[in-house]
Amino acid sequence: MPAAVNVPALLEAATRGIDNFLQQALRDGKIDETSCRGAAKSTLPNLRSWLEDPELDRISPHAKAGIAGAIERGEWESLVNAFRRSLSFGTGGIRGMMAFDRGSIERLRDEGLDAPILKGPNTLNNLVLLRVSSGVARFGREKGFSKIVIGYDSRIRGGDFGRAIAELFLAFGFTVYLFDEPCPYPEVTFAIPYREIKADIGLLISASHNDYRYNGYKLSSANGSQFDPQQRDEMYNNYITKAKFSDVKCLPLDQAPAGKLIWLGGPEPLEGVDYLGRPLLNLHERHRDHLLTLLVDANRVRQRNQGDNNLNIGYCAYHGAGRKAVPRLLADLGFADVRKITRRGLYDLNGFFPAFPSDPGKERQPDPGDERAAETAVAAFKEEFGEQEWERTDIILGTDPDADRCGVIVKVPPPQRHLYGGRDYYLLPADDAWALILWYRLQAQADANGGVVPEAQRKFIVQSVPTSDSIVRIARKFGLGAMKTWVGFANLAAGTNMAWSGAEIPRLVEGRLSPSDMLCHPFICETEGMDGPGCDINVAAMEQSNGFSILGGPPPDERSLGTNGHVRDKDGTFAAMLLAEIAADAKAQGTSLLEMVDRHIYLDPAVGLFVNLYEPDPMDGEYPGIQGDRKKNAILRRTLALFQLAKVGGLTIGSLPVQDAVIHRTGKYDHVYPPTYDFQFPDEGIRFYFDDERLNWALVRPSGTGNSMRIHVQMYSPVDAQTLATQKGLLRTRGQAVVDDLRAVLKAPRSGD
Repeated sequence: MPAAVNVPALLEAATRGIDNFLQQALRDGKIDETSCRGAAKSTLPNLRSWLEDPELDRISPHAKAGIAGAIERGEWESLVNAFRRSLSFGTGGIRGMMAFDRGSIERLRDEGLDAPILKGPNTLNNLVLLRVSSGVARFGREKGFSKIVIGYDSRIRGGDFGRAIAELFLAFGFTVYLFDEPCPYPEVTFAIPYREIKADIGLLISASHNDYRYNGYKLSSANGSQFDPQQRDEMYNNYITKAKFSDVKCLPLDQAPAGKLIWLGGPEPLEGVDYLGRPLLNLHERHRDHLLTLLVDANRVRQRNQGDNNLNIGYCAYHGAGRKAVPRLLADLGFADVRKITRRGLYDLNGFFPAFPSDPGKERQPDPGDERAAETAVAAFKEEFGEQEWERTDIILGTDPDADRCGVIVKVPPPQRHLYGGRDYYLLPADDAWALILWYRLQAQADANGGVVPEAQRKFIVQSVPTSDSIVRIARKFGLGAMKTWVGFANLAAGTNMAWSGAEIPRLVEGRLSPSDMLCHPFICETEGMDGPGCDINVAAMEQSNGFSILGGPPPDERSLGTNGHVRDKDGTFAAMLLAEIAADAKAQGTSLLEMVDRHIYLDPAVGLFVNLYEPDPMDGEYPGIQGDRKKNAILRRTLALFQLAKVGGLTIGSLPVQDAVIHRTGKYDHVYPPTYDFQFPDEGIRFYFDDERLNWALVRPSGTGNSMRIHVQMYSPVDAQTLATQKGLLRTRGQAVVDDLRAVLKAPRSGD
């Protein structure tokens, strides 16, 4: 039975408390006037709507008790943050905090989805997910959709969220393909267009690599990519925003009609899982078989993994869903002795991510691209297996909670350790990892074809703007085209789809057709070597944020993977296999991944030494709540001031004179940041150039999913064998000085901030 609450009394108390909080926060300078007005206008109406809606009692009987408790305790800031707006629906779905304090999330873990914690439209909870899903389901049914794939990763109550949404889609008449345990996101995106499934929609309950407070779901279309902007906007504007709690309906899994519920997993049922007499499809095997076709030479890898040449691999799941998938895939390649790191709970499916500190304001993320995560993995490996085993280990592979990102920790040869803080290991930046994968694959094709990549004029790479220009140079060296898009795999897929369609690729400069254009192209920044007809085979899609895939050639239809290609989103399990393949080849040749990068990337005169650095701000989490809005927008205003100074001359960052600057703005968030602000929102950031060739730069970019910023830096220098080591250290030092200076300048308060 629902817990009884006195709604009029609660609203009266909330009106006084919230108004006093907002006015005091405004006087104290913690929030700005625009945020204050917006919160005052929306918080109480949203709160009233929830408290007076009887449908909440039907869906989540204890939800109102959780809200009432927050009001009675006077948690006004949390109430404002929970009710001032709805979670934004972005290109990939929704993401947000499940709660603002650890105690509430512990109650969610212990008591289930209906735990009486503070819930609102701006927190990720069962009410929000079911209401949004009802809008997605109505959209789907009106478009003739009939099948959905649903998965979840290791986050708190992820399986319960997944089953609740599965029951909703069953009630709307969908056939549901539901994973039987936490799964990698790439298996969801692979399953959707798979020939035995051919689903219309896919969902993964996940917040990727965000800290334990977050959850959400990633939404995929029939071909496994994110929905294109037109479909997404129609779904959001015409269905999701109009969805009501009364639209939510559910059909229990055990009442699913025959043929309407199919489980996805491995060859055998898992112990402890009740399949309710429904069939189990072995998707793991089908995913593996597909991946093996994309390696350069799987048989050669197996042959080299014998005797003393066997590659010694450590693997860190970072508490995530890759824990079974990656070792299983590596074993299928012949890597029989993968050391799974279990110390510090790193192998456990624990959504609190206990290996990472969770002090308030310093909630660390389980991100395989974070050097601190690499330090955790190495320390745990040594604790578990000892120093002697560490000495013989060649690489450590790591994936994030939904296994769509991959990081690789490599050994540093003794002569270079002074360049890496004296350490004998190094987290290879994704820029270098992807550059190496691209070089290795193109060189293999050239070696087998008389030194020339076959059909080079048809092939191209696609990468996001912050990703290293070294990759573009490798592509161009082998005669391939190159495309840069704005950040996000949705943009990489959109750019590739344009190439597949045969449409003319626009000739853009910094995303614009001409310098006078106010807005950039929606998803492309610039291209090289893609002017000719028929450049339509993608050989690599890459993001600096540890994302990789191969999209292939034009698909046979709109609901299929690209020809000889993989999923249209990133796949950390695939990247792990590709990196292991190269590492095995390197060991057979008596070298290592790091030395291969030196020899074949940095020392190639056609490429040169590129050092790319990335840091988020804040380093962990985001600027919290309504106060975070003020901080983020203040930083953006200061960045715009730096842009204006750069344009008139005299700006120096990290002791480097700025030669030029450019604003990347597509307008995609203009509806979120209305014209009441004194600036136009630079959604793809502001870039500062330190040289006329535009190879040395810094990019300050706002996050599209939260109150945080991103700082990207690229430093370049031609090198030879004698100067490589010195230049490595110099460019790293120079780049870090730029990052540090930007942090200091952008956070310096101005009068009125």
